Amino acid sequence: MTAPHIVDPATVLGEVLADASPDLMRQLLQTMINALLSADADAVVGAEWGQPSPTRTTHRNGYRHRDLDTRAGTIDVAIPKLRSGTYFPEWLLERRKRSEAALITVIADCYLAGVSTRRMDKLVKTLGIHALSKSQVSRMAADLDEHITEFRHRSLAEAGPFTFVAADALTMKVREGGRVVNTVVLIATGVNGDGRREVLGLTVATSETGPAWNAFFADLVARGLTGVQLVTSDAHAGLKDAIAANLPGSSWQRCRTHYAANLMSVTPKSMWPAVKAMLHSVYDQPTATDVNAQFDRTLDYVAEKLPAVAEHLERARVDILAFTEFPKDIWGQIWSNNPNERLNREIRRRTDSVGIFPNRDAIIRLVGGVLAEQTDEWAEGRRYLGLDVLARSRMRLIPNTESEVNADTIMALSA
Repeated sequence: MTAPHIVDPATVLGEVLADASPDLMRQLLQTMINALLSADADAVVGAEWGQPSPTRTTHRNGYRHRDLDTRAGTIDVAIPKLRSGTYFPEWLLERRKRSEAALITVIADCYLAGVSTRRMDKLVKTLGIHALSKSQVSRMAADLDEHITEFRHRSLAEAGPFTFVAADALTMKVREGGRVVNTVVLIATGVNGDGRREVLGLTVATSETGPAWNAFFADLVARGLTGVQLVTSDAHAGLKDAIAANLPGSSWQRCRTHYAANLMSVTPKSMWPAVKAMLHSVYDQPTATDVNAQFDRTLDYVAEKLPAVAEHLERARVDILAFTEFPKDIWGQIWSNNPNERLNREIRRRTDSVGIFPNRDAIIRLVGGVLAEQTDEWAEGRRYLGLDVLARSRMRLIPNTESEVNADTIMALSA
């Protein structure tokens, strides 16, 4: 009698090809895996199926069937049973886990793409896989945590100095204590010593406060953030104080785009076009001296008719013109957070499909995966800033206030 597990690969392949089955790969994979399992069981038993042998230690006792999810679909795995002892193919299956590593990768990629848990179950069914539970999907996506944790806590020392840093905050909804609440994701990007952008860090905070920003920047400094000359951001609560406390010697550039919107809140609607045009003209000037001169003319223009606008501009002057301390070549990259808007849109595209996150760890997993992916793309792309302009950017004009020294500014090298 011929053992049922002994197959002629050429014959089986010929039969399947002749039938032209649409499940060709699935059938071939199932046949091959079951043949390998049977052969592996023979090695454990010490003899081939149905053959007498002095080395035999026990006998086969049928099969137990188990589904295995693969890229080719769900296949029926026949695991040989033994009369005494046990046999389990650890090299193929993990106990209490039906999905192979490749499928875990697919699910993780779907999670990073912003595909919701419910939709992922429908998606895998198109691959020929059935009965994938929500808990399985969530468990497989959790395999990303190790990589995201490593990315978030990596050392920044070797990649520095980070001359320019940009900070931003995004609001996310999460379920906590049986209700849906808003949380904020704090994100920082920077230009490293090689002139390339990279994500420096992210964290989830209950709200956007001074202590939250202070803890965030303290962590970046502890991981090796050095050499920061300018931080660009919107006027986030407590951010300016956190910068002063953790990055002494650096300046803060208030994002010109967000500031323009803030200025309109104190400007009569009928005057929006005129005030916007005047403010825009400030940034159009070719030199730092011209920028300041045009800003003075703007103040003169609004001082009498729009005192609230003039006061708003005067208070913000130092913060919105901080970019003038650096080379003209890079003003467009440092005077606003616009370069980060594409990154924010990509994060929103991925997170919008989730809507409400089940917990904060899920936010870190998804947003962290997107940011790690973006950092890899930046590392492989062109330099964001040239090395020459980076070197010149570390030379900042610092006014000398000593009475016995000429009022002209002196050049100083900032570390």
